[in-house]
Amino acid sequence: MRTIYVDKNLFRMVAVKALKPLWPGVSTSRLAPVRFVDVSEPMLPGPHWLRVKNLLCGICGTDLSLLQVEVDLNVAPACLPGTQRFYLGHEVVSVVTEIGPGVTRFQVGDRVIMDSRFQGASCLSLEIDPPCQHCRQGNYQLCENTSVGGARGEGGGWGDGYIAHEWEVYPVPDDISDEQAMMIEPLSVGVRAVLRRLPQAGSQVLVVGAGIIGLTVVQAVRALVPSARITVMARYPHQAEAARELGASTIIGPKDDAYQATAALTDAKLYEGMLGNRMLLGGFDIVYDCVGSSRTLADSLRMARAGGAVIMVGVKLSPLKLDLSPVWYQEVDLIGVYAHGTEVWQGQQRHTYDITIELLRAGKLQATSLITHRFRLEQWREAIRVAQDKRTRSIKVVFDYDKMAREK
Repeated sequence: MRTIYVDKNLFRMVAVKALKPLWPGVSTSRLAPVRFVDVSEPMLPGPHWLRVKNLLCGICGTDLSLLQVEVDLNVAPACLPGTQRFYLGHEVVSVVTEIGPGVTRFQVGDRVIMDSRFQGASCLSLEIDPPCQHCRQGNYQLCENTSVGGARGEGGGWGDGYIAHEWEVYPVPDDISDEQAMMIEPLSVGVRAVLRRLPQAGSQVLVVGAGIIGLTVVQAVRALVPSARITVMARYPHQAEAARELGASTIIGPKDDAYQATAALTDAKLYEGMLGNRMLLGGFDIVYDCVGSSRTLADSLRMARAGGAVIMVGVKLSPLKLDLSPVWYQEVDLIGVYAHGTEVWQGQQRHTYDITIELLRAGKLQATSLITHRFRLEQWREAIRVAQDKRTRSIKVVFDYDKMAREK
């Protein structure tokens, strides 16, 4: 079984961080903590486990952050046990090839996508009874027992396949294509982000960042609240073009003054104090920050109106330094998003994936048009380069395992 993983090796991580300015390719070199290996197929660790063969897998920003050693060991999750090895790839559609004798949810030949597998173990995969409150609610990514000892799956989406507990994967309906299935996970992040603070009809919302997650948020806002007015901050022309096609009405580009644009669009009052410090009275009802840097979060909090909200969708795996005064001075809510789980939608509790699939079927979410590049697994270094270099006009770069089979 071929697979790509990153080990939490302090020496290699420090070396990569130190050498990156001088050696751009160090993060995929032999010195780095990333490994592309071919190992023996692992045994299923228990009766409720299964084995899958991968069909398609996307390259996610979180994968790239881990691979590029952009993680700081001072972030909260890094102190938890059970995080020594990270198998890359979670935006993946696969087919079940083997099941343990206790598996009841799947049969050989079923297609599945990852659910909680990438976020870590849960009460269900650890077979803990009674489960914690979050697992009872279906929010397995928030499990309070995730670092308890127990069986863990091997392999990931960046590879031939992986093994998982039957509760770590999710069934793909027959009417959903492989490409759509692979995109359910990233699309669901946008759906969950919007449902964390659903705009009112006619609300003005700002989406900061027009990478794949920003574009999923744009789609989710347009699908769930069609009358909302969507403004997008886009860094690259092809991202701005995609944002407009998916429902954005206004684009703030890299050469625009975002504070002046916010004032003009929302009738907010813009003030400038000493040393260039700026603040708005008024602003967007909701800001979805799909970058998550210190700079974008600080700006997002100031561009939200008093009593508004900033949804932190983008992830930086390092501590941030920013001005939080809008949280208390203007009572702006700062809300986090982690993957997907259980939502309350139209009076019912439903899995984010269920809502995403429903919107896909209705044509309210686009999936395949966001896939811009395909690679074989052996081309992983080139795939990473293309995913990171936006001059390639990449949006979603994928490993296509059917393509590998066809070209053999």
